[in-house]
Amino acid sequence: MSRAAGEGPLIYVTAGEPSGDQLGAYLMDALKEATGGTVRFAGVGGARMEAEGLKSLFPMGELSLMGLEIVPKLPGLLRRIRETVADIRARQPDALVTIDAQGFSKRVGSKLKGAPFPIIQYVAPTVWAWKPWRARTVSRYLDHLLTIFPFEAPFFDKYGLANTFVGHLAAEQAGRAADGPGLRRRLGIAPDAIVLCALPGSRRGEVRRHLPIIRETLALLKERFPSLVCLVPTVPNVAATVEADARTWPVPAHVFADPAAKYDVFAASTVALAASGTVTSETSFAGLPTVVFYLVNRVIGDVARYFLQTKWIRFASAVNLVLDREVLPEFIQGKAKPALLAEAVTRLVADPAARAVQLAGMREARDLLSIGGERPSRVVAKTILDVIAQWRTTHGPGQR
Repeated sequence: MSRAAGEGPLIYVTAGEPSGDQLGAYLMDALKEATGGTVRFAGVGGARMEAEGLKSLFPMGELSLMGLEIVPKLPGLLRRIRETVADIRARQPDALVTIDAQGFSKRVGSKLKGAPFPIIQYVAPTVWAWKPWRARTVSRYLDHLLTIFPFEAPFFDKYGLANTFVGHLAAEQAGRAADGPGLRRRLGIAPDAIVLCALPGSRRGEVRRHLPIIRETLALLKERFPSLVCLVPTVPNVAATVEADARTWPVPAHVFADPAAKYDVFAASTVALAASGTVTSETSFAGLPTVVFYLVNRVIGDVARYFLQTKWIRFASAVNLVLDREVLPEFIQGKAKPALLAEAVTRLVADPAARAVQLAGMREARDLLSIGGERPSRVVAKTILDVIAQWRTTHGPGQR
């Protein structure tokens, strides 16, 4: 496809889940800034990326699956992969940027190996945890990898895959203004009330598994903190499920479907009970003491238990991983029991020393997960434009 005079680069961006959609939106905004608004976009994304101007090839929610949830949807997913690859080939972008959603990204990227444009992956596959051999696999079709952990580089360096540490997604909003007291006033919550921020996840399957655990944990916490209030920031694709369940909870609960409210919720909360994921880094950057839990289906749980027993994986949350010690208490699979969660939450509320130790660890982790206070999206945008420029120099138009 030829480019009209004055047009900026065409970046094809794909994301497959809410966290990737947020990364993509930040990236699109930063690319607009870096190119004076001339950049163009195509690809697959959710509501946040669409708000930045992307016309998604199909609804991103079709890709927000994990584990055995994929099996009945597999024919449709394979069709979407073929459609995405065909669309990319037809558009011939200046670069393909795949974000997270490793199963989808790998299949799209590998089918485009040898294409006349660079293929860039944002967020590395967790080769240091589950699949060390995937470092070799992705190096065969990727041209550049953007990593969110500082310890990931050696896994890919040995295969000759160029990579850049860009900082963790949570660093994007570091230092942003948040109005916790104002939110409490609007909801009629007393300034000294204990407020728990419940974060059940962003995928439908994990939310269904986690809501009963949160409900039972709240019942135990109400015995210790009778005036307890619960705030639940969520995402649109699971908001209806969360809202329906929250109406059955034993404490007053306020659900926020608008992601923009999340940081006000963090600032208004005393402690968080969070499903393992990007959000545990976000609570850490916000300075909100956090207890982490996660529950998967039994088959996946058995596999995870094997890897945990062989010590391939020590921790689930980014803060603990980067520090290589447990700063955020973790309760994964069989340990994700309401009694244990309630006890851990109580300790962070009632024990100032335990709270102070965790907050100090969070600050230490924030320094390691960011680059001198720079927004990760700006680092990513600059790196992508540099890769495109280098590609044009070394390959020339239409050549690989």
